[in-house]
Amino acid sequence: MRKFFVMNLGDFFKLYQEIGLLAVFLLLLIFDIAVSDRPAMKYFQLVACIALGLHVAGGFAYSVFSTVPDETAFGGMYGTSKMAVMMKNLLGLATFFVFLQSGQWLRSTKAIRQREGEFYIIMLATLLGMYFMISAQHFMLLYLSIEMASLPMACLSAFDKYNRRSAEAGAKYVLTTALSSGIMVFGMSYIYGGVGTLYFFDVASHASNILVLFGFVFFFAGLAYKISLAPFHLWTADVYEGAPTGVSAHFSVASKAAASFTLIFILYRVFGNIEAVWHNMLLVLTVITIVTGNLFALRQKNIKRFFAFSSVSQAGYIMLGTLSGSAQGITATIYYILVYLFSNLAIFGVIASVENNTGRTDIAVLRGFSKNNPRLSFVMMIAVFSLAGIPPLAGAFSKFFIFAAVFARGDYALVAIALANTVVALYYYLLIVKAMYIDSATDPAPDVIRTDNFNRLSLVMCSIGILTVGFVSGIYEYIGALL
Repeated sequence: MRKFFVMNLGDFFKLYQEIGLLAVFLLLLIFDIAVSDRPAMKYFQLVACIALGLHVAGGFAYSVFSTVPDETAFGGMYGTSKMAVMMKNLLGLATFFVFLQSGQWLRSTKAIRQREGEFYIIMLATLLGMYFMISAQHFMLLYLSIEMASLPMACLSAFDKYNRRSAEAGAKYVLTTALSSGIMVFGMSYIYGGVGTLYFFDVASHASNILVLFGFVFFFAGLAYKISLAPFHLWTADVYEGAPTGVSAHFSVASKAAASFTLIFILYRVFGNIEAVWHNMLLVLTVITIVTGNLFALRQKNIKRFFAFSSVSQAGYIMLGTLSGSAQGITATIYYILVYLFSNLAIFGVIASVENNTGRTDIAVLRGFSKNNPRLSFVMMIAVFSLAGIPPLAGAFSKFFIFAAVFARGDYALVAIALANTVVALYYYLLIVKAMYIDSATDPAPDVIRTDNFNRLSLVMCSIGILTVGFVSGIYEYIGALL
């Protein structure tokens, strides 16, 4: 059992991704201070996207072309591996797309434009917290990492502070994240009481201790808030609706992915010895999450609330791969998140374009949308079809791999329930397509939705991902090789 550790300079070099992201953070902070209220501020988004893009590209290049050793630092509190590096790269890629999609909104009003630099800097702060979540090997570091990721997101939710809904979203998120954090700390106290340490490795060897089991239930409940698993999902729709669209996109992809990756590590690295205990609990929550998300999505008239409940349902599908308890299932889960990243961010990119031009986020604004905006309609169509799992889009492959992993375990009833809910999901996704291509516009939007070049680039990249990732078998094989 570890009692103390000695810090040395070499430990810091193992945090190369965090240090690289911190360098981007400091670059943007200095640039913001230097050019604030000056004409050069118009280049801030370009600088931010280039800096983060180079960081993410470097991370992918390093993980693909270099041998990344499994290392620990700071007495075993921090750990890195090739899988952890890849997960961080996915989170960085999601944030890069959000950077591309947010510029038009940030320049929409003077009050927001004056704080444009703050938006990108705070977004990097929450991404840094997510990086540490992935690499945490100690419950206290994990908790601090979750708080580092959550508190900036509260600021971002209320970023449009003169908008009542945005301020309300920030307040609701603060309350829910405070509650979830309190529940997690309460669970950690029982874990510490049962083992006398919070290191993952030490807790794993005492996972069957009754105090540890009790603490795990509370810790899991707190983390389920972050993933939006039912019944811990009630904050999701209100926050997604009120928060700026770019922030909602970040919630739906990066935040959910980071919490999902963390849960995978916790379940199998720390509590793998008691899988029989948590498997049935997670199975019930997964079914409830998928069904609840689908049923509530059917009733929505606001498109951001619509995709909030869609993301709740998708969280359930992500958990299916985790339930399989195999390398095949974990590989399918990570692949599913990759496809989900492209699909959901494409959708929110279109929503951002519509909202920036019309000020509306109700589904009715999409009626007859394809007539004057065929390209945006096409992107939205392939994205929702990908989420629904329609071949030959990438979402069909990701769902197949998830279902195959669960089927291989023998959970046939769970596969049947998931497939039935896929049909329900297809129905409400088709409502979006119907509105764009079949319905007549009773209250038409402007003739052409104007999208800036940055957002257009993000939509092109997401569309390419949706159309091609499913056919590049090397991606799935590469993810599997990381385990």
